[in-house]
Amino acid sequence: MTPGRLSALDRAVGAVVGSAVGDALGAPFEFGPEGAFSGRFPAAGDEMCGGGGWDPGEATDDTQMAVLVGESLLERGGLDLLDVFRRFRRWAAAEPKDIGLQTEAVLTGGHPWDTAADLHFRVSQRAAGNGALMRAAPSAVYFARHGRSATLDAARRLSALTHGDPAAGEGTAVLHDLIRVALAGGDPSAAVPEALAAVRADQRERFAVVLAPGWHPDEATEFNGAVWPCLGSAVWALRTTASYEEAVRAAVDLGGDTDTVAAVTGALAGAVYGIGAVPERWTRALHVPLPGFDGRVLRTPELTALARRLTSP
Repeated sequence: MTPGRLSALDRAVGAVVGSAVGDALGAPFEFGPEGAFSGRFPAAGDEMCGGGGWDPGEATDDTQMAVLVGESLLERGGLDLLDVFRRFRRWAAAEPKDIGLQTEAVLTGGHPWDTAADLHFRVSQRAAGNGALMRAAPSAVYFARHGRSATLDAARRLSALTHGDPAAGEGTAVLHDLIRVALAGGDPSAAVPEALAAVRADQRERFAVVLAPGWHPDEATEFNGAVWPCLGSAVWALRTTASYEEAVRAAVDLGGDTDTVAAVTGALAGAVYGIGAVPERWTRALHVPLPGFDGRVLRTPELTALARRLTSP
């Protein structure tokens, strides 16, 4: 699965840009049926079509929040959870086109940064969505050089800012770890057992089911907006294809929460195959508006620069 000699930097840029590309490709097909993407684009073409309220190449809240995490890590010189939360809250107050219901409730509820998600979970008992998984590429890249323990810890802490259910944190930790392996030139599929061993015991079985080699997304017992089937679908798409393009196409074709499943798949596949495998016809139109941040819009060169800085000691 893993191509030959690629630098860690090629893979890091691939993860960050690849995640954003998957997000933008999947956005117009969100909540649609299986096969809609390939049905509309049976061959390579102008797949950055827009639709559903999204302009061609426009990234959603998935990438917008990912960028905010990445910029906080760089500007604060590491993990400053209060700063990340403040950025999220500023973004949410600007009424972005899309924001998860759970994330919106946590960010706009007026509670302190270190209790807001936990309080929401205690009341709702529903916080295992994929909203922390979708924004993981920049933080996975940043913490990879700090080793496995730091990578897993950062994933859980960042997830807990908006998702009080520990399942969300465990899924994000697994994704961080698999990206870390890929950035070093390893095979993330082969690393799944080791990643699972680090999952909390009370969460491990559910993740083991969806990450098993023979699992198929059709076997999911929850909508792929939940953390388990979303992560499982992304790993399935990576395992069953042989290129970045094939993996992301397979992810979008699953239907449902297409932008996030494709964003997670794009992060993994980008880390495996590198930025050179991400089609230029997809990166050309890519852009990431940042509501609440002075009208800023990041395009592929800015995302590339962000990824490069995230890898710097």
